[in-house]
Amino acid sequence: MNRLEEKFKNNKAFIPFVVANDPNLKSTIANIKALADGGADVIEIGIPFSDPVADGPVIQRADVRALKNNDLDIDKLFSMVDEIREYTDVPLMFLTYLNIVLQEGYESFIEKCYFHEIDGLIIPDLPFKERNELLNYINQDKLSLISLVSTNNSESEIKNIVTNSKGFIYLVSSLGVTGERSSFNEDLKDYVQEIKKYSDIPIAIGFGIHERKQANEIAKFSDGVIIGSACVKIVEKYGINADNKLKEYAKMIKEAII
Repeated sequence: MNRLEEKFKNNKAFIPFVVANDPNLKSTIANIKALADGGADVIEIGIPFSDPVADGPVIQRADVRALKNNDLDIDKLFSMVDEIREYTDVPLMFLTYLNIVLQEGYESFIEKCYFHEIDGLIIPDLPFKERNELLNYINQDKLSLISLVSTNNSESEIKNIVTNSKGFIYLVSSLGVTGERSSFNEDLKDYVQEIKKYSDIPIAIGFGIHERKQANEIAKFSDGVIIGSACVKIVEKYGINADNKLKEYAKMIKEAII
């Protein structure tokens, strides 16, 4: 059992998301510490990218803010992780797009993830048929390549996607890009049961969740709740003073899901 799966053991996991370098690296470190203090079980860190195709306007704006620093490079992000690790051992994941990994090189990128204690990777634009090429470099007991399942996947597709997956399954609650939503697919519970036919690893649901009540309802039939845009909106609103607000928000959501 790897560190990600361990966090779900006898526990409903809360997984918040922030964009690295939004508004700067120092603030990102403070924000991640605050989320950990607020009860986050796993923290997802977005690597800024100029064309985040899976993300809605809130996270797109965060990427634009983060990329204004032209000196930002992958090594600075890994150094940021080292500073976070001095404070907390909460599992950390990178959400990144494939072009960033390719520019660094599969082997080099994965070796840096090992060295700097990254626990998981989410790569939304990695085609499923090509994931084995990347998996050749990954020991998933150390670093999980997170599988994404959406509500338009067929049963056979779900089986192919989740078989031999590690860490947890990321169930996308609704079609489209990230962003807060007021309602969700009524069949989400059925999709959870479908996934559990083929895998016994935890299932966390994301895309659109932002309110206490939503988190509570989703956690009743899933193993965890992923919240991105709502956290990024707090950073957008409060800038370098967002850490305490994020801590309060994390406490609220964690209380809701347990």
